[in-house]
Parts: sequence; C-alpha cells; structure tokens
Amino acid sequence: MAPPAEISIPTTSLSQPTDGSKPYTLYNITLRLPLRSFVVQKRYSDFLALHQTLVSLIGSPPPAPLPGKSWFKSTVSSPVLTEQRRAALEQYLRAIAEPPDRRWRDTTAWRAFLNLPGGGGGGTSHSSAASASGISVGGAGGSISSTSRIPAIGLRDANVAAASDPGTWLDLHRELKGALHEARVALGRRDNATENSAKVEAGSAAKRALIRAGSLLASLNDGLRMLKDGGRVGDGELRRRRDLLSAARVERDGLDKLSASLAAGNSSGGAGGRYQGVASASDRGALMGGSGDGRGGSVGPRAGGRVLGAPLPETDKTRELDNEGVLQLQRDTMREQDADVEALARIVRRQKEMGLAINDEVNRHVDMLDRMNEDADVLGRKMAVAKERVKRL
Repeated sequence: MAPPAEISIPTTSLSQPTDGSKPYTLYNITLRLPLRSFVVQKRYSDFLALHQTLVSLIGSPPPAPLPGKSWFKSTVSSPVLTEQRRAALEQYLRAIAEPPDRRWRDTTAWRAFLNLPGGGGGGTSHSSAASASGISVGGAGGSISSTSRIPAIGLRDANVAAASDPGTWLDLHRELKGALHEARVALGRRDNATENSAKVEAGSAAKRALIRAGSLLASLNDGLRMLKDGGRVGDGELRRRRDLLSAARVERDGLDKLSASLAAGNSSGGAGGRYQGVASASDRGALMGGSGDGRGGSVGPRAGGRVLGAPLPETDKTRELDNEGVLQLQRDTMREQDADVEALARIVRRQKEMGLAINDEVNRHVDMLDRMNEDADVLGRKMAVAKERVKRL
C-alpha cells in the first residue's frame, strides 16, 4: 500500500525544447511523504493519459473532473488559463489522494505517475506500470520525469521547482544537511582506514556526497530567490534561511578543502600516486627522537610508545596519548575552532543585517521628515495667502 502523500501544485514552469518543437507548460507536483519530499514535473497530456488509464482500469472517472483542453488559448501565452488549470489539476489530484475511496490511488498507474512505492506487487509491477505509462523514474533526489513526447527533466530543474515551495525548501535543506553529514562520516572513515582500497572507497563516497550537497545548495539558493521575488515568506524568515544556506556553504567548502588536501597528500606519497602508509626511517627517527640524529645523544621511546622532542612540550592532555591520539586530539581541536569561527561568522552576519535594517528604517524616517517639512512649507505659504485675504477683508 502506498504511503499517504500530501499533494499540491504550487508552481508551474515553462519548458523550451531543444529540438525546435513548441514550448509547453510543466506543472510542478510537490509530494510530501513521511520520510522525504520531492517534485514531479508533468504536462497536461500526461494528466490526460493518466485519466484515461484510470477510467479504463476502474470503470468510472475519479471524483473530481479533469479540466478540459482549451482549443483557442494556450497556457504558454495565457497566465490566467495557466493558473486556472493549475488549480483544477491540483483539485483533481487531491480528489484521488485524500478521500476514503482508494480505488483510483491503489492502481499501479497512479503510483507510477507520482513515483510512489509499489502496493505489494514488488518491483516488477512498478516497473511494468512505469513502462506502460511512459514514465522514467529518476535517480538521486527522488525526481522523476515523463518521457512521453518530452525530454527528460534534469534533477537540477526538479530541485529548483521544489525549492520554490516554502515547505519543500526546508525538506531539501534537511537533505542537504544529511549529505554533509554523510560526507563528514565518509572522511572520518577514510582517515581511520588502514587499507588503501578502504581509503579510496570512503574518499569516493565523500566526494559524491559533496557533489550532491553542492547541487542542493545551488537549487536552494535559486529557490530562495524565487521565494523572495514571489513574497511567499517574510523578511525575517528569508534572513533565517539565508543564514542556514551560508552556514551550510561554509561547512561544505571546509569539507571539500579537507577532502582535496588529504587526497593530494595521499596521491603524492609514492610512485604511481599510491598511498604510502609507512614512513621512511629518517622520518621515524625525526618523529620519535631516536639515535643517529647527529646531536650527540639519543632519546628512546617511552612505555607509552611516543616521545616528543624539545620543540613539542608535553601537556596534561597529550601526556598519556600516543601518536594517533595526539593527531586525533589536534583534529578535534581544529574542528571545535572551526565551529566557533562559524558561530562567530553567523553572529557577525546577523549584526550586519540588523545594521542594514536599522539604516533602512532611519532612511525611511528621514524621508518622512523631509515630506513633513515640505508639507509644513506648503501650509505656511497657504497661511500667508489666507492672512493677506483677511487683511483685505
């Protein structure tokens, strides 16, 4: 059984085919499931094909009628017709998804149209339904596109369409945070791996997560611009979401630099670009402070397995740690410092925005005072004229 979905069509998009055919309108269907949200882009002909399939399977039309086709106007050139059809199509989908009667939404054609999970028939029934309806299921991110007479819609366009909705924007931001967390975990797994194959696999997983995070950042930024232009959220919420994007961008850039720097260090560690996990004898002697250092003495390793030279004095935190422990302590300290810098940067950005808002308010008050002065001058001139007339009388 398909999970309950909250369906809406908040926006539409105009598609410009590259093969020279006429442009057409795409309806951005936003679906919110219990665990994820995504957008399906469909044109009117896809709704018509779905309606005919549902009628042939069930034997009766859905509760709400499908809006009729216009022969004299086109949604490409008529915003009024586009809005009317968008509202009617949204009502049509909700009439199938929300009432207790499940006959229409339990069909494979409905689930394939919206890329919903199969209702118990397994992946075979879902794939066959998708093939029969001419629907191609997309990859990461949950976006799908129809292949019936239109080219595939990229994940980038689907994410931008999803980000133009205030609720789905937050869902995409949670997905962005999940991708950053996945990249951070993969980098930690790579740092702790002892085999070269495990390091390469973890590094590749981190890179994929960072690429996905970069794509989501761009889509969220475009969606935030559309929300601002459309006036769908307030100024305070816009500032909050802008801060969220700034913090996520800083985190993503830091992880990307960490991934690139460590990858470069690994690739330059030996012949053929292979990672060398064993240090040379001179490096080990310099690190451990062993004999043969040319300074007339030797310092043997302590029972803890680590001896630091004079330039690196011991502290209470490092005294009981070995080399790996000191390295991990340094990484934790740098991570905490990065978090403090990010928090300070957010505070500074917030203060800057408050200063700009105060400046705008002051400018508005100055304009009001200027207008008041002008009105006072006009009133003074009128009073002078009135006094002259009184004197004549």
